[in-house]
Amino acid sequence: MSDSDGSAVAGGHASHVPVLARRVAEWLALRDGGVYVDATFGAGGYTRAILAVAGTRVIGIDRDQRAIAAASDVVKQAAGRLQVAEGRFSDLAAIVADRGAAEVDGVVFDLGVSSMQLDEPGRGFSFRLDGPLDMRMGRDGPSAADVVARAGERDLAAIIFTLGEERHARAIARAIVRARVNKPIATTLALAEIVAGVVRSREGAIHPATRTFQALRIFVNEELAELAHGLAAAEQVLKPGGRLVVVAFHSLEDRIAKTFLLERSRAPALSRHRPEVAALPPTFSVLTRRPETPDQAEIAANPRARSAKLRAAVRTEAAARSGAVETFLPPLPLPGQFAHGAT
Repeated sequence: MSDSDGSAVAGGHASHVPVLARRVAEWLALRDGGVYVDATFGAGGYTRAILAVAGTRVIGIDRDQRAIAAASDVVKQAAGRLQVAEGRFSDLAAIVADRGAAEVDGVVFDLGVSSMQLDEPGRGFSFRLDGPLDMRMGRDGPSAADVVARAGERDLAAIIFTLGEERHARAIARAIVRARVNKPIATTLALAEIVAGVVRSREGAIHPATRTFQALRIFVNEELAELAHGLAAAEQVLKPGGRLVVVAFHSLEDRIAKTFLLERSRAPALSRHRPEVAALPPTFSVLTRRPETPDQAEIAANPRARSAKLRAAVRTEAAARSGAVETFLPPLPLPGQFAHGAT
């Protein structure tokens, strides 16, 4: 969906082209009669690639109501082979069950923000055009404006540093807190100007506000937590031999996918305190020893592809593991505490 260099994260413009679509289809090992989950339906790029194989069926999921509303043409063309649902990654297992699929043959995640979202000023994802500072992919929870208005300087700095990998995070947080005393920071350009006043960039480099916008978007939408929950849900619904494919554009997303698959592809370490854990067999076998990346031809045709990393794994016959997924996540405050009326 998006990359982290600025052209498609916060300020750039590009038409939506599914990244590594051919390789995604190949790693899914598509087959006649197979049932697949496109966990980030978006414009339906991966779904179309899956449906191109005769006899396949797809359950498409997207937390963006607009993407679901726009899916009607694809649903009609699929002639009963596609069902779409509004929901988060963490809803994946429940959505699959509600659509009558006890198990599925493959799940694909395409992470980040789509060009359709970036191109709508009213969504507040981009500073290319002025709009309300929203950034929500769904319809609930605090907006980016709420976080900017209510988070303390320390929390803001932690969010921007951790999720944006921005080394000027403290100075940016200080400038935001200082500016909001005089006037609410309600628009994308207002925030971008505040950040640009603190962070200087070289000619030809990404816009100074790119990493701050990225951090706020990831935070507001709880993207890392949703990914961790989504991976655990995929583990639950995949049948033995089913394939999991993750396309990430951000180092933190890729790190979570890598860590999850590493943990799930090996037996837990022996422990005299929890001997029963040691008996748990691996639930995945990793297919990509190193992440796949786009070739130069794809990058030239679709610049947003350049930071993409694809990881794939196959489900074993072992039972899905239970337990919290928070161990995969960086320690940060929860977005809900910055909502209207939160105490």
